[in-house]
Amino acid sequence: MRIVFMGTPEFSVPALEELVAQGHDLAAVYTRAPKPGGRRGLELQPSPVRAAANRLGLPVLTPKSLKTEAEAATFAGFEAEVAVVVAYGLLLPKAILDAPRFGCLNLHASLLPRWRGAAPIQRAIMAGDAETGIMVMAMQEGLDTGPVALAEKLTIDPEMTAGEAHDRLSRLGADLLPRALAALARGSLVFTPQAETGVTYAHKIDKAEARIAWTKSASELHNLVRGLSPFPGAFFEADLGKGPERIKVLRSHIAEGSGIPGMVLDDAPAIACGEGALRLTIVQRAGKAPMTAQDFLRGARISAGTSLTAGN
Repeated sequence: MRIVFMGTPEFSVPALEELVAQGHDLAAVYTRAPKPGGRRGLELQPSPVRAAANRLGLPVLTPKSLKTEAEAATFAGFEAEVAVVVAYGLLLPKAILDAPRFGCLNLHASLLPRWRGAAPIQRAIMAGDAETGIMVMAMQEGLDTGPVALAEKLTIDPEMTAGEAHDRLSRLGADLLPRALAALARGSLVFTPQAETGVTYAHKIDKAEARIAWTKSASELHNLVRGLSPFPGAFFEADLGKGPERIKVLRSHIAEGSGIPGMVLDDAPAIACGEGALRLTIVQRAGKAPMTAQDFLRGARISAGTSLTAGN
C-alpha cells in the first residue's frame, strides 16, 4: 500500500522498519522537528524516526503544525491510500484525517478505552494494572476515540518497568500493523466502536508526580518507581554529606517491615512507607550512571535509622 508514516520517538521505529521490510510504498515520513540536545543542549537532535527514515532513504517532513491549507495540500499531494500514526505528537486536523483513501490508522499502546492520551504505558503501570496492550484504531478528531480493529495484549509482570513494557509493546505493534494493513487492503479489517464505560485518560507525566512521598503505601510507590523507570525516574532527596541531593529510584521491591514513613529500616536498604516498606535495588545519583543500592550505600551517608523526610 502507499503509506504516509507519522511518528517521532524510538517506540515508532520498529513499525516504520517493518513496513519498509514488508514492501509497502512509503510516500513520506512525518516527524517532529529536531530539538536541542547534545552535552550542552545546543545541537539540534533529530527524532529517532527521522534518523531511521534517513537511514532507509525515505523523504522526511517536519512541520510545526498541520492546520494550514498549505500543509493540507502537501499531505494530500502524496496520494496515500492510508496514513499510519505511531506516537507522532501533533494533532491531525480533519483535512489530514480525510485525505487518504482509507483514512488514518493509529497504533495506540493501551487497551482502549482505558488510557487514552499521551502516557498510556506509564499510567497503566503506575495504576497497578495487570495487563495492557496495543491496538490499531481508526483516527477521529477526538482524543483516541475512534473505533478499534486489531489488538495484542501484554501481561504486566509485578516487577515490569515502563521501559520494559515500552519495548515489548513497540515490537508487538510492529508485528500487528502489517496484519492490519493486509486486512485493510483485502477489505476485511473490521472496526468496533469503543466501549462507553471504562474510559480513563493517560495525562502527560507531571514532574511533581515523580517525587516519592513516603507516606504512601509501599505498593503505590513500587508502581510509581516501575511506571517512571527509566524516565523521568521517581526520586527522593537526601543529604549525602554535601547538602540535599536528588536520587532516582529505577528499581524496587516491596519488603517486609514498618516504621515512621521515610525511615531507613536496614542496610539493604528498605524504607518504611505509610503502609509496608520499599526496598531500593537500582538507584541513580545526579550526574552518575545507575548503580545497585549496595554500591550506592558505599558512598552515601545513609544507614538504618536515617530519616528520608524530603519526599513527604
